[in-house]
Parts: sequence; C-alpha cells; structure tokens
Amino acid sequence: MTPPKFDPAFQPLSALSRRCFSKLLATATLGTLTAPAFLRGQNLNSKLNVAIIGAGGRGGSNMGEIGRSENIVAVCDVAEVALDAAQKKYPQAKRFTDFRKLYEIEKEFDAVAVSTCEHTHAFATLPALNLGKHVYCEKPLTYNIWEARIIREAAAKAKVATQMGTQIHAGDNYRRVVELVQGGAIGPVSEVHVWVGRAWGRQSAEASSRNHDIVNVLERPTETSPTPKGLDWDLWVGPAPLRPFNDVYFPGPKWYRWWDFGNGTMSDLGSHWNDLPFWALQLQSPLSIEASGPPPHPEIAPASMRAIYEYGARGTLPPVRLTWHQGEDKPEIWTSGGIPQWDSGVLFIGSNGRMLLSGYDQHRLLPEPQFVDFKRPDPFIPKSIGHHAEWIHACKTGASTTCNFQYAGWLTEANHLGNVAYRAGQKLMWNSAKLQVTNTRGADRFIRREYRKGWKLV
Repeated sequence: MTPPKFDPAFQPLSALSRRCFSKLLATATLGTLTAPAFLRGQNLNSKLNVAIIGAGGRGGSNMGEIGRSENIVAVCDVAEVALDAAQKKYPQAKRFTDFRKLYEIEKEFDAVAVSTCEHTHAFATLPALNLGKHVYCEKPLTYNIWEARIIREAAAKAKVATQMGTQIHAGDNYRRVVELVQGGAIGPVSEVHVWVGRAWGRQSAEASSRNHDIVNVLERPTETSPTPKGLDWDLWVGPAPLRPFNDVYFPGPKWYRWWDFGNGTMSDLGSHWNDLPFWALQLQSPLSIEASGPPPHPEIAPASMRAIYEYGARGTLPPVRLTWHQGEDKPEIWTSGGIPQWDSGVLFIGSNGRMLLSGYDQHRLLPEPQFVDFKRPDPFIPKSIGHHAEWIHACKTGASTTCNFQYAGWLTEANHLGNVAYRAGQKLMWNSAKLQVTNTRGADRFIRREYRKGWKLV
C-alpha cells in the first residue's frame, strides 16, 4: 500500500481549499462549462443507469432518492421481501440475490449504490471501483481499518465519483460551524468532545430500559430461530463466520452490535458526529488512541464507552485531543451543567471561546455574553445541492463530492481505531503509513480479519 501523507486537499472542504471547492460546487449551475474535458459535450441531463445493492431499510431510502431522477436498472438483496418491494417501484430492474452475480452484467449500469450491512460493504464496493463504476456507499464505509485503506486506495485509482452516506454533512448547520471554527471565531482549537446519547449494545437490563435499547441481548444465543421465508442467510452472513440464524441478528439494525457483523455505535454514529471535527480541524490519522468502558465482550459491542484520540499538528493547526463519549458516558462539563445537556453534541474548545453544536439546526458560541457583538463571517461554504444530488451531479460532471472515499476512508479508519483500542484494552500508538499499532501485536486481529471460505476481498 502507498504510505499516506498529510494532504490538506483531502478534505471535502477546508480553509485551504475554499476557492477550489466553491468552483466545484458552482458546476451545479454551470453544467458543462466546468466539466472535465472527457465529459464535455455529453448530455448532462441524461439519466444514469444505477444498480442497487441492498434494497431494504436504509437501502430502500437511498434507492428512492436516487430513483427520483435516475434509472434503477438492477436491484440486489438477500431478502425476497425487499426485492419484491423494489421491483414494484422499478419493474424494469433486473433482480439479483447475490451481488457477485450482479457484476456479471456490469456493462448495463454506470453506478452502484451499496446499502448492505457493514460487514459486506467492502465486498460490494470494491468490484464496482475496479470496474470504473461510480459508487455511493452507506456508512460506515467498511467493516474494519484494513478494508477502509483498500477502498480508499482503489477509489483514488479509479477516479470515479464516490460518496459515503453521511447525510448530515450536507446540512447548513455543519457548514456554518466549520466556517466559524476555521475562521478563528474561538481561536486555535486544542480539545474537542463528541457525545452521543444512543446506547445500543451490551448493557444491564436496567440501563437497557433507561436508554430505550431496541434489543438487549447479553450473550450469544445458543438456540436457532426459523429462518424467515425468502431470506438467504448464508449470503447475508457473507464473509463473516457462519452461525445459525436467530432473530437477534436480523432484521436490522439488530446486527450492528455484534462484532462479527458490525462495530456498534462507535463506527455507526461516529460517521456522523466525528465527521464535524474531522472536517473543521482537517484531521486525518491520530498518533495515539486509548479507550475505556466495561470489560470488552468477545461477541457484543458496548452500549457505553469512551475513546480519546491524540492528533498531531496539521500544517499551521496545533495538536488536538478529541474525546468520544458514547451512551451513558458524558463530558465532565456536560455532567456538571456547564453547557446545555443536549442528548448528542460536539464541543470545540479554543483559546478564545467554545463552540457547541447539536444536530441539524443548533449551534452556539460560548460563553454567550462574550459573543453578543460578534459578527459572523460571510458564508464561504456553498449550500449543498443535496447529499444524493451531489453524488449524482459528480457522476455526470466529474465534480467533487463532500464525503468522497478519500475523506470518508480516513474518517472510517479513525472511528474503527476507537473500537480497536477498546477491544485491545490498552493505549495504542498508531503508525498510519504501515497500518500498524507499534506498541502491541494484540490489536492486529481487530485491524484485519480472516474471511470465511469462499470469500476474498483482494
């Protein structure tokens, strides 16, 4: 693999790339005037032919968004009920259960939208990249760190339009906060806290009730449930170790708390909430990671945990510590009432103040009296044309997207590292160039895993 090096341009938008990004976003209205030479003269109003891999749940939503303007020519899912629903909407679409078979008709589609479970994301995505197809993939981009590196490098080589499904990234609230942080409203940032209220995972029955967990299973079930009619369980399990069907795994999102299939809340919501400091502070690879929480369980991700990342200087930006708080774990300033006790949020701590954000529509400069007369900078981040629309537009024009696989690959690696540190049970020193923890070999099995017989990524 190519050793990574810091590149300010890897961000979808940074203070160092405002002019370039504004030019790229302007292609939404300029059309062919700014399209790459190989695309000029092409009818940009023509429709893409898109293959859908994963058509139920989140996949059904993605399919609906893409199908508003483009041709859905193939649908693939391991569950017949999802395929039946998809074909009612798109009767002309070819039908597949195994996405490996779908790629046998690769000349019939231009782009692929992947919305399978986390443990098969890379397997459904890599063939598309290798074939030069545009790819939209749900978050998290991959199941583990090694897969994220493989996908990021393949995307760079393919030079196609890519987008990870981090919908909040297209919202105005994130963009205004990025502008304020990068514009120096609170001074250089040395500390960030990210917390999420969701507590899905292994926890006590009392905590499960308090946190409204959708299902609280403390151990791997020994019994087998009847496999739902029309579900290809073997294909659903895919590259993971095979186990008997039980309804604690399927349908989603039950599966995501089981280590064999997902990585719990850390990789799922981390894709949304860690995205903001990653974007605003131009983060890439941490130098060290340590985590704490209940003793790691071999089967199930934790409901509550904490992970601390130390990032070095990036260009003129100072080192920064980012702390992830999950479930019942909260920042001390939140617990003591020093800030509004929003269920989930991001707190930037700078030399001249603090920036607090929650969700799609709330953010505050703190302490508020200090910023009464503060004049906000003129917006320099263009309004998004829409999360899915960005990707579709990029497929047709060669423009960039804001969550492309270069950016999303680094974000995914960092999120997974939090879980790796938690499962390894010690502070990790991270060598990104070598894709290796340098102070213990105990973390290796969480960075990359062996696949079930019959499954191979590269």
